[in-house]
Amino acid sequence: MEFEHAPNDPTRKELSPLLKLALELGPLAVFFLFNSRGQQISDNFPMLKAVGEPIFLATAAFMVAITISLTVSLWLTKRLPVMPLVSGVVVLVFGALTLWLHDELFIKLKPTIVNCLFGAVLLGGLAFGKSLLGYVFDSAFKLTDEGWRVLTLRWGVFFFFLAALNEFIWRSFSTDFWVSFKVFGVMPITLLFTLTQLPLIQKHAITDDNKNEN
Repeated sequence: MEFEHAPNDPTRKELSPLLKLALELGPLAVFFLFNSRGQQISDNFPMLKAVGEPIFLATAAFMVAITISLTVSLWLTKRLPVMPLVSGVVVLVFGALTLWLHDELFIKLKPTIVNCLFGAVLLGGLAFGKSLLGYVFDSAFKLTDEGWRVLTLRWGVFFFFLAALNEFIWRSFSTDFWVSFKVFGVMPITLLFTLTQLPLIQKHAITDDNKNEN
């Protein structure tokens, strides 16, 4: 069975790693800042008091920040990768519900929804013989079919793990702890998991030398 993955487009524009990281982490930093300093910000800008408690102010700021991030990314690269786009749309939808209903539950459910969605897409694609990981991560590297299959399986399971972890954290701890974990916990866990996949990527990587040998 042959597994499909994202084609490599030599004409696409790439962001520098630091700028890409800033666009991805910037909205999360804004979310954390407005949640931890929400009261002070409201005191300095009384018109923001109408938004409500810090978590609601942080949600509104998060929505603005992620919209700016996606706009800048689109302007610089003329396209939007699947993962940031889907995550951004869910943030806007669930953020709007959070503010409209004045219920922080919806913004807390956002990571669960997004991670379950990506996990289901990856594992569901494998069931039909398609490795969609390259599309999800906008991958620029090339792997063998077996490499894509195993890597997709691992990431699919990992996304469900993150969803379950998010449910445990927000149900078991305070809102402030959940926000801090979302910003300072999930990223290190994801980075550690990514590093553990490097041997697999190196083992199944397709290089120009491999092609010449064939």
